[in-house]
Amino acid sequence: MRRFGQIIHLRPEVTEEYKRIHVKIWPEIEQAIRESGITNYSIYLKDGMLFAYYEYTGPDAEYAARMERLGNAPRMQEWWALTKAMQIPLPIRAEGEWWADMQEVFHQD
Repeated sequence: MRRFGQIIHLRPEVTEEYKRIHVKIWPEIEQAIRESGITNYSIYLKDGMLFAYYEYTGPDAEYAARMERLGNAPRMQEWWALTKAMQIPLPIRAEGEWWADMQEVFHQD
């Protein structure tokens, strides 16, 4: 199992809309996330900053392929178009990232 933390800014004028659409995400998106091996997925909001946490429970060798399938899942591009319009990526993110990946520096079970 691998743990991931990511951050991105949220446009202040869409805060309530962003929260509203995440109360119950589209069933196709929910299913695609499950099938990709992502569990314990949470998004937190503080002062215009979103923090996402999830765990990947599939085989390490399949991670890239599963994330590609997730990105190509039915309606995923539509969902991302909706949510990306609400977000402002950090200038410090790595090339190819939308949400900036974070380094885990501590974990306790």
